[in-house]
Amino acid sequence: MQSVVFTLSPSFSLSLNKPRTRFHSITLSSSTSKPNVNVSSSSFPRQPFSLASSSSSKLTLFQAKATSVPESRDDSSGSNSLFNTLELGALFGFWLIFNIYFNIYNKQVLKVYHFPLTVTAIQFAVGTVLILFMWGFNLYKRPKVTGAQLAAILPLALVHTLGNLFTNMSLGMVSVSFTHTIKAMEPFFSVILSAMFLGEMPTAWVVATLLPIVGGVALASVTEASFNWAGFWSAMASNLANQYRNVLSKKVMVKEEESMDNITLFSIITVMSFLLSAPVTIFMEGAKFTPAYLQSAGLDVRQVYIRSLLAALCFHAYQQVSYMILQRVSPVTHSVGNSVKRVVVVVSSVIFFQTPVSPINALGTAIALAGVFLYSRVRRMKPKTA
Repeated sequence: MQSVVFTLSPSFSLSLNKPRTRFHSITLSSSTSKPNVNVSSSSFPRQPFSLASSSSSKLTLFQAKATSVPESRDDSSGSNSLFNTLELGALFGFWLIFNIYFNIYNKQVLKVYHFPLTVTAIQFAVGTVLILFMWGFNLYKRPKVTGAQLAAILPLALVHTLGNLFTNMSLGMVSVSFTHTIKAMEPFFSVILSAMFLGEMPTAWVVATLLPIVGGVALASVTEASFNWAGFWSAMASNLANQYRNVLSKKVMVKEEESMDNITLFSIITVMSFLLSAPVTIFMEGAKFTPAYLQSAGLDVRQVYIRSLLAALCFHAYQQVSYMILQRVSPVTHSVGNSVKRVVVVVSSVIFFQTPVSPINALGTAIALAGVFLYSRVRRMKPKTA
């Protein structure tokens, strides 16, 4: 049984220095010819955003497409290539570290403070403060966003908010390892929703990789010590929301001519998510994060505040680093990295929280994660065209 007592470890120093990166912008054209626009993207951690449209005269699309940074043109020296490799490796390392600490600190808060709406709003609030700070001090270019663009991004922000809320609900009710095992089902929802709404039929190889994912999650679920239906369905709802966001983004149209890189898109979605979650949180849960309330509940105010702040910082950091990585590698490489990240998060959480894991439970988790890895590899196989 997990303890509800906060400890002072693990601890680490957060650096807000932004890694050097390259941005590719979306340019929205009002030409009647077929638009050719792309932007490096993710977000959300795992899937790129794209706002698709038809060939209407003023309707254009946001399409998130990761592009690899070209290697140095100076073939006589490998110093630039080595530096880029080391830089990319450091970003992957930070991605893993921020994910691990986010899940640890977040779980420590949620198992003693049972208000997932408030926790989610705080995480978006901290991200919003960081974004406004960067914009206000010109650390990052402040965007000029039109009303049409905001209207197009609003549905994405809504499902993004729901996806993170449901994840926090699940983390508050079941173990971290079990939540992430269930979230390994994301490819299943991606295939189903893409087929239903976009007409993208999966190949036989893709369907084959879904079998170990579903079977592994089922095996892990029936042997999970912390299993309860509320935690299970919350994680499943998170999968549905996150994948619906990706499908929805391909069907949303925008007007006007404007440029927006993927970090800006991520920033706007974060701010909008905070504006969406804050009033709902106050209405549903009230002001339950004051020192007076925490003291009346018998909680250590200082520890709850510190853990909440660190979890929020890690939450924002790992998503932004994810976007930076996706700008440098292909979506397939990013997806493989995401699979590795989930394995690391599951293993680290089991060790830190000393989660009881039976051999069959571990086998089910391993099968599911292996299926996710195979899925990420098979997705790169394009069907042959005549």
